[in-house]
Amino acid sequence: MDYEYERKGVCHQFMMCEPLRGWRHVRVTTRRTRQDYARCVRDLVETYYPQARKIRLVQDNLNTHDGASLYEAFAPQEARRLLDKIEFHYTPKHGSWLNMAETEIGIMKRQCLRGRMDQQSKLAAQVAAWERKRNAKRVCIHWTFTLAVARQKLRKLYPSIED
Repeated sequence: MDYEYERKGVCHQFMMCEPLRGWRHVRVTTRRTRQDYARCVRDLVETYYPQARKIRLVQDNLNTHDGASLYEAFAPQEARRLLDKIEFHYTPKHGSWLNMAETEIGIMKRQCLRGRMDQQSKLAAQVAAWERKRNAKRVCIHWTFTLAVARQKLRKLYPSIED
């Protein structure tokens, strides 16, 4: 009997993490739109860091990852209020491996997303259980990408004045 894979749909995961604190949150969505991204940023500001004066947000250079997404999703005064708390930092183009959230996504894939799931709710439940367990243990990312290693790996992008 020949097996034929039947695709049930797709979903997306927005990873938010503070690697040195050992905290992460994954938002599972049907799509990856500007509105989805804006809601994640609002959660970050209002739910997870309401007392923060400034949040340094390191992220990939995706077309949805900018302040315009907040203006598209919320009233102008709401978008401005949220943006006043965010300081955007983008990983270099073709350098998503520099983003610690990408490291956390890779760990999430290996630890809890091995098989196919036929419902978004199943995936969300599985990811939430993984997140709770990992947060309870306060698992931190041990970042070994030092300045010396960065200079070596990125020497073509950032030439030294000694060269």
